[in-house]
Amino acid sequence: MSAPAIHVLNGPNLNLLGQREPHIYGATTLAEVEHMCRAAARGPLEFHQTNHEGAMIERIHAARETAAGIVINPAGWTFRSVAILDALKTFDGPIIELHISNIHARDPIYHDSLISAVATAVIAGLGAAGYPVAVQAMYGLIG
Repeated sequence: MSAPAIHVLNGPNLNLLGQREPHIYGATTLAEVEHMCRAAARGPLEFHQTNHEGAMIERIHAARETAAGIVINPAGWTFRSVAILDALKTFDGPIIELHISNIHARDPIYHDSLISAVATAVIAGLGAAGYPVAVQAMYGLIG
């Protein structure tokens, strides 16, 4: 029997990984991140990125039906989106909030995550390598 499904959800501007501010986010592309996540997965894995808040909310709602856990890099929505926070509150499984950079070592605007209030765990500052760490950690959380 395979492990339960994990959904890895990525927010705005993460489609530009490898190009956007490589001194902060590194040179790894989102396609490479997806490959890393799939290599770390022991079962079904859904991997999505969107620049549209409503589309992210729909993905979170869909995860309620098919996912045992969510790994989410909400990017800029981390600090401003009550709508994403409220959608995540409807999910009954574990949630890992993930950030490529250490948000607490950056400018003060990046210090206060709304999403942390509902996250089971937070991973920040490991670069793209944080993604497979999160996928592996999720299996420990979902049993």
